[in-house]
Parts: sequence; structure tokens; C-alpha cells
Amino acid sequence: MAKTTHAVAGVNGGYFVMGPQDGTEGDLAGVSVINGDLISEAVKGRTSLVLNRQKQASIASVKTKLTIKGNHDTRATLDGLNRVPGLIRGCGGIGDTETVLPRHDFTCTDPDELIQYTSAFGNRTPEGPGTDVVLDRNGRVLDVRFSRGASIPFGGSVIAGTGDSADWLKEHAVAGKKLSVKKTVTADNKTLPSSAKYGVINGGPRLLKHGKVYINATKEGFHQPVDPEFYYRFGERRNPRTIAGIKPNGTLLLVTVDGKNPGYSIGMTFEEEARLMKALGAMEAVNLDGGGSTTMNVNGELVNDPSDAAGERPIGDGLLLLPSTNQ
Repeated sequence: MAKTTHAVAGVNGGYFVMGPQDGTEGDLAGVSVINGDLISEAVKGRTSLVLNRQKQASIASVKTKLTIKGNHDTRATLDGLNRVPGLIRGCGGIGDTETVLPRHDFTCTDPDELIQYTSAFGNRTPEGPGTDVVLDRNGRVLDVRFSRGASIPFGGSVIAGTGDSADWLKEHAVAGKKLSVKKTVTADNKTLPSSAKYGVINGGPRLLKHGKVYINATKEGFHQPVDPEFYYRFGERRNPRTIAGIKPNGTLLLVTVDGKNPGYSIGMTFEEEARLMKALGAMEAVNLDGGGSTTMNVNGELVNDPSDAAGERPIGDGLLLLPSTNQ
């Protein structure tokens, strides 16, 4: 990604799906906003990194609200974006069978979902039972299909339904009429404008708040009462880490810590990450995806030592620093 965009530097970004048993490989397991377009829904208030083109950054609790309006102004919840229906990596969705709270590295299920697909997903929706409704760029219904696996029109989208939600689509999607989708993204309960100036990368947990160590692991699904050992493995044991922080003057810090290599670097715990970022002068900080995903590129060259035995890992997204276009 860094070479394609001629980035000055870059690090890996948020959590993502790694295997087909958990959904679509590469799908972001949390919020993703690119140039103002919401690509993936949030994991219910989890801490994320918010950026804009005024070179300002913030670390905030991010939520998304998605709704769809069909025939006769009937409204329904849109469960997600650009992912396999019924598989919710990280949980935190509406109607998830296992829990409606965030649960990290766990895939919740929901048999009744409405999912919107855009060209960011690819050329076709996943095949399977249910209903696909093809929309043009204005939201007008072009076709209603009684199974899933439709072509995604460029500039348009497809709404897929499973279970009871497939029946809702059959009833409320009418050829030639509009299906209106409304998407709202909030950061610390403030609505982000639908503007190409904004981007959001998912992460968690928060590490620093107002200059103090603040690790909200339970709220964000990293400390799990049903699996108490998980937090030890993920947060209290040292692992490779990728971290974003913000200094009082607005400077963005991007930090990687190698791990799983005794004698060179064994990584950090959540607590050690927080103290490192505080020592570097950050007032706010958030943990991004780590482990084998931890990667830093500078001037087109890999400058850290990824921990996977196979080397650099294919990742879902990254944060890239591009050369300024201002003269």
C-alpha cells in the first residue's frame, strides 16, 4: 500500500477478518471511514482514531447508526456494510445471538440481517439464501433477486437480506421506487460530517485519556467475563503492538513495538504501551491491531521485524502519510 501511494511512511491499521469462517477476509472488524465514505460499521463505541485533512486527529468512542427506509416510509435497521450476513467479527451489533456487547476476536452470529454492499466490497455480493436488491446511485431499485449473489453496480449498491430481513426486503423493495439508506457516524457523541475530509481507523482499547493511563478493556470487549484468560493472553502478556497517540500540540505519534523475539524484543502489555506513549508526550492514545499485523514502512522500506513466521502479513487497512501537495 505504501509503495502504491508513494507514502512517506505508514503503519498497519485496525482489526480485520483473517479467515472465511469469520466472514470476508480483509473486512474491517470495526469502523472504517475512507475519504468520508463509511466502509464498515463500528463495534459499538469502541475507541478509534479519527483524522481529517486539516491535519487534526482525535481519539474517540465511535458509533454508527444505519437505517433503511422502504415502501410506505417503513423503516428498518441496516445491520452492517460490506460483510457476510450473519457473521459479526468483534460483535456489538443489534440482535447478535451471543451478545450485543463488544467481544474481541470473537465472531457473533445473527440469522436476520440487512447488509449493504458497495463497490468497496468488490464486484458481487456473497452467494446464499435470502434476497438481494440492486440499487442505482440514487437508491432506485433496479432489480429484486430471490437469492444472494448479485453484481454490484459501479456507483450503486446492493442490499442483501437474510431470514426475516429477507422477507422485509421482498415486501418493501419495489422496482423503480427508492430505498433510502441513512448512515450516521458519531465520535464521542458528536456527529461527524459526511465529508471527504474525514477518515476513521478502528482500534481499541484506549490507553491514555487527558494524559492519564486509561484502559477501558471491559467496556471495549477485551476483558471478557465468559473467557477471563483472554485478557491475560491479549492485554497482560507482552505482544507486538501498533499504537497511535496525540500530543498536546496536535502532533500525531505512530509507534510500533516488535515482539515475540526474545533477545531482540518481546513486545509490550497494554499498561506498558500506555506508559510508553505518556513518556513520548502523548495526551491521548489508542491501541491499534498488533501481533503479526504490526508493521512500519518508511520511504518504501519495511523498518520493523513482523512476528509472523512467514514475514509481513496481508492486512485489512493501513494509515499512510502522503507527501504534501501544497507548494
